[in-house]
Amino acid sequence: MRLDGKVAIVTGGGTGIGRAVAERFVADGALVCVAGRRLELLEETSAALPAGSVRTCAADVTEQAGVTAVVETALSFGRGLHVLVNNAGMDQPMAGVVDLDLELWNQVVKVNLTGPFLMMKAVIPHMVKTGGGSIINISSLAGLVNPPGLPAYCASKGGLISLTKQVAVDYGAHNVRCNVVCPGATRTEMFVAAMTPFAEDRGMTVDEVFRAFAQDTPLRRVSETREIGGLCSFLAGDDSSFLTAAVIPHDGGAVAVDVSGAAINRLAAQRGGMRSGRT
Repeated sequence: MRLDGKVAIVTGGGTGIGRAVAERFVADGALVCVAGRRLELLEETSAALPAGSVRTCAADVTEQAGVTAVVETALSFGRGLHVLVNNAGMDQPMAGVVDLDLELWNQVVKVNLTGPFLMMKAVIPHMVKTGGGSIINISSLAGLVNPPGLPAYCASKGGLISLTKQVAVDYGAHNVRCNVVCPGATRTEMFVAAMTPFAEDRGMTVDEVFRAFAQDTPLRRVSETREIGGLCSFLAGDDSSFLTAAVIPHDGGAVAVDVSGAAINRLAAQRGGMRSGRT
C-alpha cells in the first residue's frame, strides 16, 4: 500500500476534491485528518471510510487557532506527520479589478494563499522531525492562465504556485517536498451547483455545459475528483521521492491549447474544412 504508515492532513476534506483525496489516501493505507469549516460534511467523509482511519477537525485554517487544532488532531494518531494537502479554497464572483470589492479581495487571498502558508508554517517542523514529508498544494489552471474577471482568484492561485516553489527550495535539504496541482474544470458538487443556474438560463443541461468547457481540450472532458485523488496519492508517496517544485496541470491538456487557433479551426470546420496549422 503506497501510503502505509503515513499520516496526512487534507484541508477542505468535506467535499469535492478534498473528499476524493481523503478516500484515496485511506485506500492506499494512510491515516487522515480531514479539516474544514463544516463539521457535518467532515463527518460524512469520515462515516464513509473505515473506522479509525480518519479523524475530523472543524476549523478555519486561515486563523492560527484553527491551524493549531488541525495539526494537533493529526498528531493524535501518534505516528508523526508526513503529508499535507492544502485543498481548502474559495472562488470569487466575476468582477474586474476596478469593480472588485477590497474586502472580497482580502478574503479570497486569505483563504487561497494565507491559509496554505499558515498550514505549511505549522506542519513543516513536524515533517522535519519525522525525516521529511510531502506537501501538495491545490492551485488551479487559473493560476497559470487568466479567465476574464477573476483577479483575486487568479492572483491568489498564482501566488500559491510561487509559494510552493519557494517552500521546495527552502526545505528540500530537510527532505520536505512541495508540489502543486493545477486542476482545470472538475466535476465537484460546488462546480455542478454553480453551473446549474447558468445551464438552466440557457436551456442546457450541466453535462452540456461541461462539454462546452472541454470542447477545445485534448481529452474533451472535465476531470473527475477521483483522478485528482490518484495524482495526490502519487505525490504523497515514495514513488515521487525525487519530485519537488513541480507545477502539474490536471486539465486534460487545456493549458497547451492555442485558444485562438482552436476557435479558428472550429469556425473552419463549421464551413466544411479543417485548417491543418497556423502560419
